[in-house]
Amino acid sequence: MSVQFKYAARSDVGIVRSNNQDSAYAGPHLLVLADGMGGPAGGDIASSVAVAHLAPLDDDVPSADDLIDQLRDAVESAHDELMNRSDTDPDLEGLGTTCIAILRSGTKLGMVHIGDSRAYLLREGELKQLTTDHTYVQHLVDTGRISAEDAEHHPMRNMILRALGDTDGEVLLDTSVREAHPADRWLLASDGLFGVVSHETITETLLEIADVGDCADELINLALRAGAPDNVTVIVCDTVETNSLRDGAQPSTVPQIVGAAATDRLARTRASEFSGAAGRAAKLRPSRELDESEEDTAAPRHRGRIIGRTLGALLIAIIVIGSLAAGYSWTRTQFYVAEDDGVVTVFQGIPQRLGPLALSDIHHRTDIAVADLPTYAKERLATPTTRSSLAEAEAIVENFRDLLTPPSSGGTQPAPAPAQSEEPTDSPSSRAAHPEVPWLL
Repeated sequence: MSVQFKYAARSDVGIVRSNNQDSAYAGPHLLVLADGMGGPAGGDIASSVAVAHLAPLDDDVPSADDLIDQLRDAVESAHDELMNRSDTDPDLEGLGTTCIAILRSGTKLGMVHIGDSRAYLLREGELKQLTTDHTYVQHLVDTGRISAEDAEHHPMRNMILRALGDTDGEVLLDTSVREAHPADRWLLASDGLFGVVSHETITETLLEIADVGDCADELINLALRAGAPDNVTVIVCDTVETNSLRDGAQPSTVPQIVGAAATDRLARTRASEFSGAAGRAAKLRPSRELDESEEDTAAPRHRGRIIGRTLGALLIAIIVIGSLAAGYSWTRTQFYVAEDDGVVTVFQGIPQRLGPLALSDIHHRTDIAVADLPTYAKERLATPTTRSSLAEAEAIVENFRDLLTPPSSGGTQPAPAPAQSEEPTDSPSSRAAHPEVPWLL
């Protein structure tokens, strides 16, 4: 039996964020999704670096026995570059990224995972999450301290315990090898999707929309309609049996690169050195010359476009003026927590500016000194934590306040157990001990 990938990758900055720190790559043998962290100065670079190191595997596919080793080598190489960038550039201190990658060799699929981006498999009508989130809240669920339902609304649900980037020690990956089955549908997603769209709705969408591109578009739309407080990135991939395809129905083998890795940030990463399939995808640009008949009509069409653009600009101006008041009113319903003048502070509004106009102001300062917080909490405060109500923002403050008080047992929290997956070829439990550093997205 011979199988192929039929894939689509999509990414959107979302409604609240000002830049996209997600990156994704989908090709005939390789699927990669990375969700960067470290603020606007580093998150987009971190996810781009991860994609850049993994993308060459799509051209030079290893044997089935070497899938995990090749994936691990590429991921660890990306980690080393991120560590070097963090050490040499103060502006990039603290950058990091989640990463999930699936590499196909024949009918074998190797998968590596770190962080809280997820892989799902839809098989025979049932959608199953195959990865375990490397988060503090998932650890609480695994140890029976909270329920899965409570985890969905926990104020610390974005605290990550494992990531690539600015953290000392060995890279602890969850790894597995699986068999590719015809009619399987894979979904790779950042938390911008599953954080706001229910498992049931995702399942229904994957079942009802046959075309991978249309399905990926609809998943992005669902996240946007739900408010999209974070970047949202998805890869939808069908495993199709080659012999069942009609003539002319072969899937495209042109890689798709989306998110930060598809922007000018490539110039600052190894992605600028892409070769083969990855390079062709990154450099694709529509280009052609006008023939004589088109030259005759080009000038009138150009004048028509100018008039159309002018009228369009006027209409947009009217709409913008009419919606500014409503938009500003909406910002007054939003809150976020950040550092100000050395203390944890609650702001009302959103952490953005519209020209000279700040879209937030201080609601109140707390009595929590940032200097008294653990290092990872200080790093978290470098990026505002947005919430849709004052009560939710206060819950964030209380979590920071709890970090000032040592646990009653006097010890530290036990490290989360490594994720289990079917047919594992390697496990973090067999690797050297590693101090896990919490991250917050």
